[in-house]
Amino acid sequence: MTRTFTVRLAPRASFQLNLESGLNQAQRAAVTCGDGPKLVIAGAGSGKTRTITYRVAYLITTGVHPSQILLATFTNKAAREMLSRVEALTGGETRALWGGTFHSIGNRLLRRHGPLVGLQTNYSILDEADQRDLLKVCITDAKVKVDEKRFPAPAIIEDLISMAFNTQRPLATVIEERTPHFTMWTHELEQVRTRYEAKKRSANAVDYDDLLRFWLSLLEDHAEVARRLGGQFRSLLVDEYQDTNLVQAQIVERMAEHNGHNLMVVGDDAQSIYQFRGSNYDNILKFPERNPGTEIFTLETNYRSTPEILEFTNASILHNQRQHRKTLIAKRPSGSLPVVIPVNDVYQEAAFVAERILQLRDEGVALAEMAVLYRAHAHSSILQA
Repeated sequence: MTRTFTVRLAPRASFQLNLESGLNQAQRAAVTCGDGPKLVIAGAGSGKTRTITYRVAYLITTGVHPSQILLATFTNKAAREMLSRVEALTGGETRALWGGTFHSIGNRLLRRHGPLVGLQTNYSILDEADQRDLLKVCITDAKVKVDEKRFPAPAIIEDLISMAFNTQRPLATVIEERTPHFTMWTHELEQVRTRYEAKKRSANAVDYDDLLRFWLSLLEDHAEVARRLGGQFRSLLVDEYQDTNLVQAQIVERMAEHNGHNLMVVGDDAQSIYQFRGSNYDNILKFPERNPGTEIFTLETNYRSTPEILEFTNASILHNQRQHRKTLIAKRPSGSLPVVIPVNDVYQEAAFVAERILQLRDEGVALAEMAVLYRAHAHSSILQA
């Protein structure tokens, strides 16, 4: 049987990129590089988003059709920002671009190829509430005697199952590491997971991890699909690679095997903060080892902070035992020295911040001119009190 494929020819780009004034030398080198595996180490405030969006626009000017570009990002917010920037650069020539989070791209692919991995194309996606409700049913069906000893709540079980998948480790290992007080329930939790997977399949439903699981299955178990996807995506770009998990790295690096290894990953090993959710910064640290011939670009010009802050930052990063070496250089003029206050606990921390606010107010600084930044909203409760 003869198979025919439609080849989309790239339109002549109708926009102009000003690479000289829009980018610094290091950014320009990364944007205009040739084919093959590329690693862009982008220090904090170094114009990472600008570099990766210019790279997409540059590829289009060289004749790559937007439908042949896949841009994977870490969050929906980052995806929206990057796609809007690419649209601004190209004048809207990006409607065919495959851009979004890993999960959203996986969903698009599975809507087309789902039957190959046992999914009907009209599958439903379970949110967190759906997952926990289904886990409750699985606990009941498994006849777990939850009243004898404290049994983990569905939210905890969901987290354990997800962590085991995203780190590709046995569930028993994850239980022992993260919740050792639940190790006596390991056998029962294995049973619950087995029932959970079976019920999802029988209901033609998937959770967010399944979007990655079945995408990877397409690549590993269906060689023809893997070749077609590799041929479809002439260029793969991944943002925040230090925060990807093992499965996500396997997906994009497996796809790159079929497109000439035209894979550019961007990130900063010094900013990896999502290990508690399964991310693996070895993905970025060992990228050159897994992808021979990798060309490395380092973005060190910082547009966000003062020289004093960067001097402190560089001194801190210097002590990382495993890293891609870089030295951040300030573009902004000199400012005041940063102050580091060691405290014993969150209560002492809150007391210091509150006292400092009062001191500044007494010195004539208006309250409206002060701001308190924190990593997560839960951190503010003690300070507010």
